[in-house]
Amino acid sequence: MAEQAFQVDLRGVVDLLSRHLYASPRVYLRELLQNAVDAITARGALTEGGAGGRVEIETDGGTLRVHDDGIGLTADEVHTLLATIGRSSKRDELGFARHDFLGQFGIGLLSAFLVADEIEVVTRSAKGGDAVRWTGLSGGSYRVEPAERDQPGTTVSLRPRPGSSELLSPPVVADLARTYGSLLPVDLTVDGVPITADGPPWQVAHPDPASRRRALERYCEDLYGFTPFDVVDLDVPEAGLTGVAFVLPQPVSPAARAAHRVYLKRMLLAENVEKLLPEWAFFARCVVDAGELRPTASREALYEDELLDSARQGLGDVLRQWLVRLSETDPGRLRAFLRLHQLGVKAMALHDDEMLRIVDRWLDYETSAGPMTLHEFRRRHPDGRFTPSVDEFRRLSSVAGAQGVGLVNGGYVHDSEIIERLPALDPDIRLTRLDAAELTTTFGVLDPAAELRLRPFLAAAQRAVERLGCEVVVREFDPASLPALYLTSRDAQFREELTRAREEADELWADVLGAVNATTGVDRPQLVLNHRNPLTRRVTSLSDDGLVELAVQALYGQALLLGHHPLRPADTAVLNRSFIGLLEWAVHSPEAPSEHG
Repeated sequence: MAEQAFQVDLRGVVDLLSRHLYASPRVYLRELLQNAVDAITARGALTEGGAGGRVEIETDGGTLRVHDDGIGLTADEVHTLLATIGRSSKRDELGFARHDFLGQFGIGLLSAFLVADEIEVVTRSAKGGDAVRWTGLSGGSYRVEPAERDQPGTTVSLRPRPGSSELLSPPVVADLARTYGSLLPVDLTVDGVPITADGPPWQVAHPDPASRRRALERYCEDLYGFTPFDVVDLDVPEAGLTGVAFVLPQPVSPAARAAHRVYLKRMLLAENVEKLLPEWAFFARCVVDAGELRPTASREALYEDELLDSARQGLGDVLRQWLVRLSETDPGRLRAFLRLHQLGVKAMALHDDEMLRIVDRWLDYETSAGPMTLHEFRRRHPDGRFTPSVDEFRRLSSVAGAQGVGLVNGGYVHDSEIIERLPALDPDIRLTRLDAAELTTTFGVLDPAAELRLRPFLAAAQRAVERLGCEVVVREFDPASLPALYLTSRDAQFREELTRAREEADELWADVLGAVNATTGVDRPQLVLNHRNPLTRRVTSLSDDGLVELAVQALYGQALLLGHHPLRPADTAVLNRSFIGLLEWAVHSPEAPSEHG
């Protein structure tokens, strides 16, 4: 049986391009520019001295014409490159698959059918031969005929289909040409107005570094609408990548998707490329030109491969080195940067020792002695501690500070992990987590006579909170204004959470959690009454057991509230009961002022 060729429905192919490959029909001009620049590149390789280098776009009379002085095509090449959809072997033989070229002839030209029903190509090859006119119709047919053209090169003409006139109008064409082609290494004009200038702004020569920086700042302002905190030169030779990173002048969420402007061989790929930088570098916006990175089929994003991954790491290294250099040459500016973008640097410090050293020496942390760096804190408090939560720090910082125990707040994002990584810089660095129960060892104990006098009170006080799983102790500590403190060890906290989970679980899981609970320690939270506080001393002198119960339960509830501890239903009930009980006592007390004064 004889083989049959597939019948290509060109309208279906165009529909596929417009709906599933290209994000917008605006890309038609990019594809035409791409073919023109590739033709110029090919002629430069053919002609000694690199002749050629001009692309002229005309929009007269509603017809768009794109002229180039590139290599042009012979009649045979017209059939090979323009009339055979999807064929690649001949393109390779002709040299258009080499990495020097932006793209390839063929399917890119089909994008013109997104805005026109007819494409006319008049071309003459620099290799010799007569000029040829190729006319392709969106219905799937084409014709080839002799044409008149004196010089080598190609002219592509498009007449807009109904509804597409605006896309081929002079202002839109000029805007698209500037967007896609302003950095191209050719002389590009639209209706005689130059579009290309001196190439990538970061490669333009300036008389001194200050004027170069001002020029790049203006470029950022025009492009992104902000004046950058700093400008960082980018260079990743492996990917043929150069460019600049603009450091944002205001804080930004690490979850925000950073979009970067990417050129491939100086043709704009896209204005919103994501994942060009490592995730931690969310504080920078980049404009880069890459010669070796691969685009996706639509040429609107980068192909995710090993080279892109390597380039991403290389860009991260450049930004990391910039931070290190800043710490060595301009500490004040580094501090300003850290105030803006500390989350990104903290994220780096989790796996990078150099960034960890910057965080340790330059980033201020909240401590019981006020804001200071971890390095300075360790100098002042060699036996300092940290808390893994903000609430615990707020609960204990004033008490710990009063006892001379230095405390760091490790409750914000990445802080605890960074503190625990400090030994990577020096094995002798020790900043351990605070167990709240440790604080009782720093409190002053009462003299034996006072303890003996308080035994009846302590027995009554213990009965008041026994069913709450709490132990009452009396100590002396600062600040004296604090009447009571609720302290719980990590083991006791775990047991409390386990008990709550057991109460909320079904019967099967309650039994399992009960078995776990049976294997844990017997540490209980402590209600530490401050004997230096005048109110607490008056409470300890009460002789009425009922009144002692109400007062101790009230101090228990206040300690929970001041310490931002979660309240169990039993705690809420005791708090309400003690409040009402003390209120009733105050109203009925013989010492209370009479109604008539």
